[in-house]
Amino acid sequence: KRDITPVMDLYDPWVDADGNGEFEPRKGDTYTDKNRNGTFDFVWMAGFGNNRPAKGVHDPLWARAIAFRNNGVTVVMVSLDSIGIFHDRFINVRKMINPSLGIDHVMFSSLHDHEAPDTMGIWSYSIFPSRFDWKYMALVEKACKEAVEEAVRNLQPADTILAQVTAGPGGYVDDSRSPIVYDNVIRCARFVKQGTDDTIATVVEWGCHPETLGSANSLLTSDFCGYWRDAVENGVPEPRGVKGLGGMCLYFQGLVGGLMTQLHTTVPHRNGRDQFKEASFDKAQALGENLATLTVNALRGEQAWRPTDTQVAVAARTIFVPMSGLFGAGVFLGLVHPGWYWGKGKTELDVIRIGDIQILTIPGEMYPEIAEGGIESPEGADYPGAPVEVPPLRSQMKGKLNMMIGLANDEIGYIIPRTQWDVEKPYAYGRTKAPQYGEQNSPGPGVATAIHREAMALLKEFHSAQKDVPR
Repeated sequence: KRDITPVMDLYDPWVDADGNGEFEPRKGDTYTDKNRNGTFDFVWMAGFGNNRPAKGVHDPLWARAIAFRNNGVTVVMVSLDSIGIFHDRFINVRKMINPSLGIDHVMFSSLHDHEAPDTMGIWSYSIFPSRFDWKYMALVEKACKEAVEEAVRNLQPADTILAQVTAGPGGYVDDSRSPIVYDNVIRCARFVKQGTDDTIATVVEWGCHPETLGSANSLLTSDFCGYWRDAVENGVPEPRGVKGLGGMCLYFQGLVGGLMTQLHTTVPHRNGRDQFKEASFDKAQALGENLATLTVNALRGEQAWRPTDTQVAVAARTIFVPMSGLFGAGVFLGLVHPGWYWGKGKTELDVIRIGDIQILTIPGEMYPEIAEGGIESPEGADYPGAPVEVPPLRSQMKGKLNMMIGLANDEIGYIIPRTQWDVEKPYAYGRTKAPQYGEQNSPGPGVATAIHREAMALLKEFHSAQKDVPR
């Protein structure tokens, strides 16, 4: 792993007069011009509004990498404490990696952390002129390169323990948009030194926005994700504690569209007495430790299993998805998501196999109903008819543990089923004043159909190639 926390000593401190987390000089907010250059030098935080300078660091941000090799095939997976990063930046990292290491493919995924620096240029105060921090992006790219290379150099024989357990929704996550469908199963894998119980790493996948601290927070943090990882590694104290697994924990974000959030969730403390509803670090810690307790108990429980299959395989496909609306205009003008291909944007899908684990990557925030089923065609939506993105993608996967990792190798925004797209009156689900939130952060009504179609094709191709491979 590599630290990707900005060095806050390089930036100007500021005073938030009303404590709302936004820099508003007209309301009395001030800053100290440390280097006397006449400019407010800052780290703009991503997520929520585009006017949130960081005041400091609550806990470090990380790039974490894990490598797998079997029979000459080498795959690396990287998890980033980031809001999201566009496809071209990850291509840059791949080109930076030492070719002598023999890596076949590197997959990157961002946690969609709403309390991390802007890595997309959307939240950097203004577009004209942009205050985007290219030096920070260079730091992130270098950290990814180093983490990938170190992971491969540290390869060692390993055994695997797999498990899955449902987390919530109650007390863990809410779906803030109809229809109500969750990606709330924790799918976890523990890798131990061969023939021992000594953990090398633990991988977890689950779907929920890291936004527990809310929009008024001004401290950089990995939110509940950091508490979850720390507790898996080091344990949770009593009451209702668990002993940590050791090693390094990597959290890969699941399907957060729809929208999966804990903003409206009341999270219980493990003491069975305290409850946390309002945004706070106490709430983030309680959520992370509750998730860690579920994870550790599942991996040590009777339902966990040790697979004997050790195959490693990967397929990756460059795809082009339609871009329309404000997102499409931004792409066309070169403001977001570089690359314009006659109304389409370039992105990527991967299928990865690690023994009994199969992974399908999604380059944005997919609505869980595309994966789990439950797509609706509500009256009043803009494109009536039968659901288009069927069958559910997870049902087409053939692993014994099927992970779907979001914000992978890209961030193209919300991936909304076509029949649920709703921007024109009359609005769906009985709404009269405004539609549900989501479409303004989506590339358009055709992106889900394109991704579903291409994912189905890639899975079919992958399974066809795998069916005759000896185990």
